[in-house]
Amino acid sequence: MQTSAPDDHDDLREALRALCAEFPAEYHRRHGAEDSYPEEFITALTDAGWLAAMIPEEYGGSGLGLTEASIVMEEINRSGGNAGHCHGQMYNMGTLLRHGSDEQKRRYLPKIATGELRLQSMAVTEPTTGTDTTKLKTTAVKKGDRYVVNGQKVWISRIQHSDLMILLARTTPLSEVKRKSEGLSIFLVELDQAIGKGMDVKPIPNMVGHETNELFFDDLELPSETLIGEEGKGFRYILDGLNAERTLIAAECIGDGYWFIDKATAYAKEREVFGRPIGQNQGVQFPLARAYAGVEAANLMRFEACRRFDAMQHCGAQANMAKMLAAEASWEAANACLQTFGGFGFAEEYDVERKFRETRLYQVAPISTNLILSYIAEHILGMPRSF
Repeated sequence: MQTSAPDDHDDLREALRALCAEFPAEYHRRHGAEDSYPEEFITALTDAGWLAAMIPEEYGGSGLGLTEASIVMEEINRSGGNAGHCHGQMYNMGTLLRHGSDEQKRRYLPKIATGELRLQSMAVTEPTTGTDTTKLKTTAVKKGDRYVVNGQKVWISRIQHSDLMILLARTTPLSEVKRKSEGLSIFLVELDQAIGKGMDVKPIPNMVGHETNELFFDDLELPSETLIGEEGKGFRYILDGLNAERTLIAAECIGDGYWFIDKATAYAKEREVFGRPIGQNQGVQFPLARAYAGVEAANLMRFEACRRFDAMQHCGAQANMAKMLAAEASWEAANACLQTFGGFGFAEEYDVERKFRETRLYQVAPISTNLILSYIAEHILGMPRSF
């Protein structure tokens, strides 16, 4: 399918499609059914350098931008895979690259680039505060040359397949700061030094087989050198990661959207009922055509968010709108695809039901549609804060 979005990355896409073709639908279907991690696929992406796209060349990466990283995520989903198994490494790069010390970059980035280390997890969300990030209750108290962490996190993904984790915790009590966004700090946690040594992990079984967990911190000690940037400025730092995250999720939804439309249109052309292909019926055509238009529109907003991020411009509005539009577009495409397949869409062998469940997640995570609408109303349209 040809798209109208601006794109000068044909070579990039062709190389990714060739790699993804080595892992056919049966491979992803099996891991989806078993709720298992596609280790061989992620290793192949790593070995080919795709997950080091945003790491500068001096540290062994490709030195590319969020634009290229988003295309990697899109093509994984468009091939029938699920980039949720590896997208954390991409969006966590923003926080480390832009705010990490030279020593932190020298120590970790080359090993992340080669795959010796994986930075796949970011611990921000908590069970009692959700997206009200400034009210989080996990604390990191400075004691000598260490920080002692206590608290709880939830929906923290890929711990089992990560070596490093970005952690956001409050270092100054909320009652002692002038602005509630102050007093939060970011740490780069080495998981082998944390799990079982003050940090416990409890997996959360879920509908889409997304490897995610609840974390418990009980006097976890972190060396001072694990602090990223200045103490108390972590909320501002984490926004780079969150804007990248939302843009990359948008790209994944766009990949899903194209997958659903490609799958449905191919089926509609060959499936005959009452002596003619069902794709000849406008009742089948129109939902797919409308879904395609929605995916194309979201694609344009994705590239605008990427352009601004790569230019170091403010991109919060574009990142949020791209995520919302793409999630809605992929969900519309998913429904149109399932309806086109009818009963066969529920059969595992066609992969529609698997991708249907996977793309539904993004109406809720990493931020719900309603929160994005509130952001647009307040920060773009200048309306009074609603909460």
